[in-house]
Amino acid sequence: MGVQQWVARLAGPGDQTGLLVAAAGAPGTFEPSLVPRSLQDQAIVTGIGTSLSYLLTTATQDSIEALTAGVLGWVAGPDDPARQRRASLIADLAVIPLGIAVHQVLTRRSGEPMLRGIARQVAWRTAVTGFGGTVFTLSRTGMAAADRAVGAGGRLAAIPLGAPIGLGIGLALEAYRRRGLPDEPATTDAPVVEPLRAALASAGVVAAVSGAALGQRLLADGTGALLATALPGGRVVWRPVGHVITLAALVAGGTVLWHRAIRSIEAGTNVIEPIIDDEGGHRWVGPTASGSAASLVPWPTLGREGRRHVLLYPRPEPVSGLPVSLPDLAISSVMGEPAVAAPALIYVGLDSAPTIRARVDLALAEMDRVGAWDRSMIMLCSPTGSGYINYCATAAASYLTRGDVAIVTMQYSKRPSPLSLFKVKDAREQNRLLWLAISARLRDRPGPRPKVVLFGESLGAHTSQDVLLHWGTLGPEALGIDRALWIGTPYASGWMHQVTGAARPDVDPLLVAKLNDFDQLSQLPAEHRAALRYVMVSHDNDGVTKFGVDLLSSKPGWLTDARPKVEIVPGASPRGVPARMRWRPVTSFLHGLMDMKNAQKMAGYRAWAHDYRPDLARFISAVYDLPATAEQLERIEKALRAREEIRDTLLSQHLEAMHAPGPG
Repeated sequence: MGVQQWVARLAGPGDQTGLLVAAAGAPGTFEPSLVPRSLQDQAIVTGIGTSLSYLLTTATQDSIEALTAGVLGWVAGPDDPARQRRASLIADLAVIPLGIAVHQVLTRRSGEPMLRGIARQVAWRTAVTGFGGTVFTLSRTGMAAADRAVGAGGRLAAIPLGAPIGLGIGLALEAYRRRGLPDEPATTDAPVVEPLRAALASAGVVAAVSGAALGQRLLADGTGALLATALPGGRVVWRPVGHVITLAALVAGGTVLWHRAIRSIEAGTNVIEPIIDDEGGHRWVGPTASGSAASLVPWPTLGREGRRHVLLYPRPEPVSGLPVSLPDLAISSVMGEPAVAAPALIYVGLDSAPTIRARVDLALAEMDRVGAWDRSMIMLCSPTGSGYINYCATAAASYLTRGDVAIVTMQYSKRPSPLSLFKVKDAREQNRLLWLAISARLRDRPGPRPKVVLFGESLGAHTSQDVLLHWGTLGPEALGIDRALWIGTPYASGWMHQVTGAARPDVDPLLVAKLNDFDQLSQLPAEHRAALRYVMVSHDNDGVTKFGVDLLSSKPGWLTDARPKVEIVPGASPRGVPARMRWRPVTSFLHGLMDMKNAQKMAGYRAWAHDYRPDLARFISAVYDLPATAEQLERIEKALRAREEIRDTLLSQHLEAMHAPGPG
């Protein structure tokens, strides 16, 4: 099929049905989600959402037409166009109740497999396509009658109706859905994206996607025609197979590009940054930290995040002689009392040993070297995908223990968290082996044992909780874990769903809580607060805690009518989920993707979306049972904020030096 024929085909039932359904869904892409979207974000959501809807609907309509042609014997050769239109209308009408019936049979179940949800959405898409095809056929018939009535000579009948009719339906549906919704307080002062500008910007995205769709359509039609010459059936029957083949080729090409990008990202994590000095501050790393001169872990193997971790920590006393001017944020100065010890920082990088078993053995040997077993608390941290550990969390624990803490971290990936999802299994196995070994060592240790706590942020929370999967709250107790704090737990964490969902015999609900802010912890019943050991802090507007692939196929629990209402809490991230948010299969997935991306943009030092830094001092004090006076907690919070500003300054100076033009 040539380009002119393809353009002419846009007036046909398949593509016009696709345009009608896509246009009907366009107004819903402008609805608000968890956090504000930029103009570019909105353009991508609207452009990609409508394009995907068009492609899926067109492919579904092609399949309906192919099935109709196959059943009735209308394959290659001359046909009766009027008879084909009648048959297509009958088929579209037939799939509407069929799709709705299958969709109702496959009602959503808690913990259902994703295939069930996909099957439900295939049924829904089929019914919607049948409805769109029916509306288009009837409107085209009406326009043809009007054309004949006024003697327009076919000019009126040639007007493409799919997009305007679909847009009208979509606007009417959104207006109907908004009726009766409660007024809610604004959770941000960010400007609202103007729909007209966003629509114009999304047109560019649609144009790009349409160009790709044109190429894909030409390839699919060509493949279908080629198969029809060698196999029984006409090109209409084999066109869907052409779609599958061309899409598979696109996936293969994308996979090659993915692996090249990953190799480039991982290589960048090994570069030593000239923070403080040209050696990355190596000589300023204390003897109780990995990577120091006495350490068993070589400095270069720590990776970028590991080197930052062992360098930028609270010292027991003020440090003098630094080549840069820094304020006094030592433990003794902030706490107003002498430090007990220098924090012990055990960090084993992914390159520090070749295997999981070897890295665990190295971590245990490093714990022996720094005397971790004699500390009052051992803090087991599972980092994010890149190896990052939240500095506010480790600094708060160092202040609250007066330095009497051993912080143990093992890297499992060099990639950002979204690109490290396939490393969860390795991280789980690594954490499991380490925790079991620590539990065994402490069990055989005479005398008092240190308190053992867990900490994880984002993917680090997921990989930490994954060790406990299918064990409920019995898991941490069996492993000798006294307390745990996780922030920004990803929606994909199975353990999180198990301990916060339906009642289970292995879950004691008094031991666990999932909270948005510290006030919610204070408002728990006294019995719950006294028993509480394992806390997940997940902001209600954090897209990381809400986004899952199942948004494509199923309505999540947080979008049901039982959602918490929106509340503004001074000094905390806002509570609740906006009432205007509703689940739409493709649109909600794209909204969630943008929410997840935007949640990780830190705009200043505030508790918001995926930024939990201001929450940490009080949560660590309460959850880990580390007492401090109100004045000390206030000084810790100020110190944490100051430390983050210093860290940002040092790292930004490094980046500026990297990008500065060379001499000449």
